[in-house]
Amino acid sequence: MVDAKFGQPRLAAVYDAFDSDRSDLEHYAAMVTEFGARHILDVGCGTGEFACLMAGQGVDVVGVDPAEASLEVAKGKEYADRVRWIHGDATSLPPLQVDLAVMTGNVAQVFLTNDDWLATVAGVREALKPGGRFVFETRDPAHRVWEEWGQWTRENTREVKTVNGESVETWGELTGVELPYVSFRGTYVFESDGAVFTSDSTLWFRERDEVELPGFRVDEVREAPDRPGKEFVFVATRL
Repeated sequence: MVDAKFGQPRLAAVYDAFDSDRSDLEHYAAMVTEFGARHILDVGCGTGEFACLMAGQGVDVVGVDPAEASLEVAKGKEYADRVRWIHGDATSLPPLQVDLAVMTGNVAQVFLTNDDWLATVAGVREALKPGGRFVFETRDPAHRVWEEWGQWTRENTREVKTVNGESVETWGELTGVELPYVSFRGTYVFESDGAVFTSDSTLWFRERDEVELPGFRVDEVREAPDRPGKEFVFVATRL
């Protein structure tokens, strides 16, 4: 099931305004250069920030996401016409032979069962050429980031102006910690008509040695430069 903040059209349209700092994408862009990748697959591409960034640098990009509303936002961005957009997930891709597959942000944590995760890994492997790489991140549970999320309250409301000048307020709340699962809810209020939307999310927090990657060799596990000590960044090669 797609979270409302990605699948509800009004929320997808303002997602980038609330998540404007995408410095986390810089080290993925650096790895595209490091590995000499010319054909990449962006799994869970969302509103297309990374896909369009890479397309603007002349990389051949396929972006796949199950949230059609997010893809519609992505298609309106600069260089979007250079990206092949697919509505779906890694288990239903057409034949591909990419050099590199990536999952940025929290994508690798949205799969809440091992069966779903392994099916996704198999789909990514099928899309990669032999020797191609799979790069993704997952939060280190030892950092216990949900304790920071637990400080979210109605009093910590954020307000942003969307590209069309509308004000939208949002706040979050931690709704459940049943490790390895952590759940939270975002609430959004649109000034123009008072419309209120909520979006519920759950992430799966795994230890480093609990991340299964059949059909891959894990070459290294790096830190995310923008969040040192908080993330495992896996670099794996398709066998």
